[in-house]
Amino acid sequence: MAKNKGVRIVVTLECTECRSNTDKRSQGVSRYTTEKNRRNTTERLEIKKFCPHDNKMTVHKEIK
Repeated sequence: MAKNKGVRIVVTLECTECRSNTDKRSQGVSRYTTEKNRRNTTERLEIKKFCPHDNKMTVHKEIK
């Protein structure tokens, strides 16, 4: 039997610098997956993570 939706959901984080920079777009976009508690964190996540395309720490925002 399938259970109802839990409190924790899987979200995808995407690099903001890779997405906005069109000339580096061909290399790809850095994406990470993580979980968040939908009751405690209702707004979208913004976390600094390492982007292998830029080779530095950048802000990753939650998408979808």
